[in-house]
Amino acid sequence: MNSLLYISTVLIWGSTWLAIAWQVGDVAVPVSVFYRFLIAALVLLTGLTVFRRRQALGGSDHLYCLLQGGCVFGLNFYCFYTAAAYLPSGLIAILFSMSTLFNAVNGYLFFRTPVPRVFYWALALGLPGMVLIFWQDLIAVEATWTLLGAVGLSLLGTFGFSLGNMVSVRHQRRGLQINTTNAFAMLYGALFMGLIALVQGASFSLPEEPRYLGALVYLAVIGSIGGFGAYFMLVGRIGAGKAAYATVLFPLVALVLSTIFEGYQWHASALVGLAMIASGNLLMFNAHRAVWGWVLVRTGARSAQG
Repeated sequence: MNSLLYISTVLIWGSTWLAIAWQVGDVAVPVSVFYRFLIAALVLLTGLTVFRRRQALGGSDHLYCLLQGGCVFGLNFYCFYTAAAYLPSGLIAILFSMSTLFNAVNGYLFFRTPVPRVFYWALALGLPGMVLIFWQDLIAVEATWTLLGAVGLSLLGTFGFSLGNMVSVRHQRRGLQINTTNAFAMLYGALFMGLIALVQGASFSLPEEPRYLGALVYLAVIGSIGGFGAYFMLVGRIGAGKAAYATVLFPLVALVLSTIFEGYQWHASALVGLAMIASGNLLMFNAHRAVWGWVLVRTGARSAQG
């Protein structure tokens, strides 16, 4: 079950990068995020109500959902969408991968969750591997104050994402249903972004372009309801630190789609980085033991035949 949730998170979130790119244009950032999570919240709340799966939440639970919505479905996306105007997507993906560190540290600070030793080995492989994959983007960036500000925004958004993870852990430890808390958190996050759009004087009209509208529906239903549902369920089952390692892997899915739709060019450094990240994932889930056992079995069988 954990592997299925992990793979689902990686595939769904990896595909959302292309959909987000299709939304960049004339529509203001907070307006696009507002519609995305408003649609997701309404669809989820309607489904939960129709099938009588919506859980009653207390006043304090709603306050925590408000906090989670502001961090994950508001601050996180606003920061990254804004930073995307100044940073290559590869560099932003690297910065977002820092959520593994933030989650490990915050998990210990808020819940005294021990950090497994294998986490550091996986991180030592994963983060440098991500740097190698996006090395061409990194060397093309000139250091300016604007760049540093965008990096700071990206890290702030990542920290907000991590804080939202901690709130999700709190929800699940209290026995609250993920879909219910996600629905209200998305609703509050959407309202927060709508308020920002109003303050900025942005227009709430949407383009009639099929690609934009298709991307919006995909991001709202698949990317938000499916992706965040799988991810927060994974957080509850294996911990925020391990679950966040998915953020190191899903940019690889985005790269594959970018290769197909945007003509991304692979380099030798990217291939080395891919191998390092794959190795880190094997370590993270102890899959390396199964692989090594299979190798030993095959080697032993050949020796016996010889």
